[in-house]
Amino acid sequence: MRVDPPRLAAYDVLAAVRTQDAYANLLLPRLLADRGIGARDAAFTTELVGGTLRWQGSYDAVLDHLSTRPLDDDVRDALRLGAHQMLRMRVPDHAAVASTVELVRQRVGHRPAGFANALMRRLTTRDFDGWLDAVDAPLEVRWSHPPWVVDELRRALDRDDELVSLLAADNEPPRVTLVARPGLAERDDLGEPTRFSQFGARLGSGDPGALAAVSEGRAGVQDEGSQLVAVALADTGLEGSDERWLDLCAGPGGKAALLGALAAQRGARLLAVEKQPRRADLVRQSVGALAAGVVDVLTADATEPQWEAGGFDRVLLDAPCTGLGALRRRPEARWRRTAEDIPGLVQLQGALLDGAVRAVRPGGLVAYATCSPVLAETAEVVGDRSDVTLLDATEVLGQVPDCAGPLPGTVQLWPHRHGTDAMFLALMRRDD
Repeated sequence: MRVDPPRLAAYDVLAAVRTQDAYANLLLPRLLADRGIGARDAAFTTELVGGTLRWQGSYDAVLDHLSTRPLDDDVRDALRLGAHQMLRMRVPDHAAVASTVELVRQRVGHRPAGFANALMRRLTTRDFDGWLDAVDAPLEVRWSHPPWVVDELRRALDRDDELVSLLAADNEPPRVTLVARPGLAERDDLGEPTRFSQFGARLGSGDPGALAAVSEGRAGVQDEGSQLVAVALADTGLEGSDERWLDLCAGPGGKAALLGALAAQRGARLLAVEKQPRRADLVRQSVGALAAGVVDVLTADATEPQWEAGGFDRVLLDAPCTGLGALRRRPEARWRRTAEDIPGLVQLQGALLDGAVRAVRPGGLVAYATCSPVLAETAEVVGDRSDVTLLDATEVLGQVPDCAGPLPGTVQLWPHRHGTDAMFLALMRRDD
């Protein structure tokens, strides 16, 4: 037999994630288009990739238990795919075994194919839970999270009895959420309204790019938590001038497009800043449907400002972070990040927040957000600042229940409670 295109594509994405630090959610759509894989097969491929990445910690524990020798990485990629088909999809055992063996033969070579065949046949003797019991899987293996990630999530979560629910939610592929950019699109035309954002809609099925509003840039794909961050900054009361807004670290542009649309309705302008040229181009694409002059995009380092201090009325800083709040959408982040990454990120976050506060005028507003609930990246970055007053963000997001963050007035969203990424938000007013 020959391996079908969906399985070959899935294997190639996993290999690129491992060897090239590729992002599956960016690479997979391009690869599907390049290889002409249609909608039904595309859905199968997407589940193969996303599911395998989410559950690879569990699969590795089982595969290592079964293997009589250390697994080469390229063989392991194929076995992970086979394990996912057999243990968590409705693929018949014989199809999972045969396709995995042939995948090893085509992508790795003939010599390890027999070994893969023997291991996959042993895998058929138990179901997923049975294998987890057989290897006496601890919590982090049972829910496929690195131990340090489980520890950080446990610290950030204010209710220990919800930890398993959070880990389980991280392994559920999210529904596609769209944003109707105000003044350009209506959310009722996009799908089922979301629970909390007045601009959000859930796509029932299909390719969001097939919707005219999305293809024309009047709407976009954006997590509801991300929408709420932008809305909270825009809707918080402000005394004095309200004409110049700033979005630091703006790539890939979802928040910039929403903020720009809100600014346009209020007679304000937005400067969107992004350090990486490729991501700055994505910002330009995201804001392209807005009227000329509403949003300016600048490729620049936010820690080395090219703008006047105190020149902005509202500033958004969605800071680079570990991304542990978006493991549903970027499952490979849990395997790519390490605890050793946190100190460097915290140092950068602090420097960026210093710059955001300097950029806003006295009395102006700063929104600090991360797509991570890790306390070192949230409360410990925001706390103990003498140049700002922490505002109550839960009031402006009063429609969102049970969202109190680690500091009074801050907001912490959770996938298991709110169906969003685990976004953190702190709203601050600069003191004189």
